[in-house]
Amino acid sequence: MKYENIKNGIFVSRPNRFIANVIINGKEEVCHVKNTGRCKELLIPGCEVILEESKNPLRKTKYDLIAVYKDKRLINIDSLAPNKVFGEWADKYFKNVSLIKSEVKFGNSRFDFYIEADGKRIFAEVKGVTLEKDGVVLFPDAPTQRGLKHINELCEAVKQGYGAYIFFIVQMDNVKYFTPNKETHKAFADALKKAKKKGVKIKCFNCIVNEDELFIKNEVKVKL
Repeated sequence: MKYENIKNGIFVSRPNRFIANVIINGKEEVCHVKNTGRCKELLIPGCEVILEESKNPLRKTKYDLIAVYKDKRLINIDSLAPNKVFGEWADKYFKNVSLIKSEVKFGNSRFDFYIEADGKRIFAEVKGVTLEKDGVVLFPDAPTQRGLKHINELCEAVKQGYGAYIFFIVQMDNVKYFTPNKETHKAFADALKKAKKKGVKIKCFNCIVNEDELFIKNEVKVKL
């Protein structure tokens, strides 16, 4: 996926999870943050951030904060991006795709994607990963009851004869491996292990990240 009208800025503060104060071209601007997660290890005062300027003159905020430099590593934090890049890439991963639909209801959940490929009916849930420690990437960065519910529903889908996948899309490059964040949400990590045993496929891929683009690159090892 490509971004347009990219600007560089310096992060100042984040008054709430929706907005940030950023210096752009020497002027402090209020910007929309395209990620409601904590991102505390990323959005540190003085860090360099990447923004996309909106073409909509009626918006309250002129810019969207989409990425941040952590030392020299560029990390995309746009929470809408993983689904977009997966949607662009899914027909390269699955063979003989005849249908891809987004936001499809199953049981009490709505999965990110429903795919028909190679004669199989498949549900896929996509999770964006922005948390990195010494080259290891982790999810979640905060407890996620919604994520836990999705794992359980995918297990039910397997019971009913569907293929089921969880794709962790790492919004950065050059990482060692992925592991669930047991310290933050042990129940999620435990559920992921059980889901794998029940037939849910757990996959992880990193991305090519540039200031104006994001594309899925390579598979990353998963350690549960």
